[in-house]
Amino acid sequence: MTDTSSYGLWLFALLNAAIFIMFAFSFFKPQTPRDWRSFGAFSAFLVALFSEMYGFPLTIYLLSGWLQTTYPGVDWFSHDAGHLPEMLFGWQANPHFGPFHMISFVLIGLGFWMISAAWRVLYQAQRSGTLATSGPYAKVRHPQYVGFVLVLTGFLFQWPTLLTLAMYPVLIWMYVRLARAEERETRATFGATFDTYAARVPAFFPHFAQSRGATQ
Repeated sequence: MTDTSSYGLWLFALLNAAIFIMFAFSFFKPQTPRDWRSFGAFSAFLVALFSEMYGFPLTIYLLSGWLQTTYPGVDWFSHDAGHLPEMLFGWQANPHFGPFHMISFVLIGLGFWMISAAWRVLYQAQRSGTLATSGPYAKVRHPQYVGFVLVLTGFLFQWPTLLTLAMYPVLIWMYVRLARAEERETRATFGATFDTYAARVPAFFPHFAQSRGATQ
């Protein structure tokens, strides 16, 4: 691989981050201070990601000694080489069509779909003063946070960096804390109705076996 360097494109990094942040905003539509905190953390992850993807490849720079020694046939400062999973596993074709890139598309698309679908259900429930229990909320209690984590995971499959890998568990921890705070408020509002719902529907991981049994 002898592609010329594709870094230093800070305007391109800014545009990509802005596009994805606006795209996520159109799905999530933050309203409360808690919504803005979760959205802000998600946005910070995207800024860090695209800064390395098009601006300065900090991860490649820090690992360049080991990478160049272990994989001497790769031009590690070309843009394609930033797709580390494909490079490390020896993918010879265009990395944009590699297996990890395809997985990332699925996870990102599913995540944005969950955020959008959950927001519509939650908006209707808030307008009617009821508990959101349909759509994605019938599978998990916090589908929007699950959606954000799916999107973050998808981007890590596509373009992992040291900074985003470090941010990833912190963001998950933050989303769990926000979810628990939401549940305390929801329980105070809906009481036994929420307790019954929470006993039936898991917080983050759907019961797939239970769902299959319900359809038989």
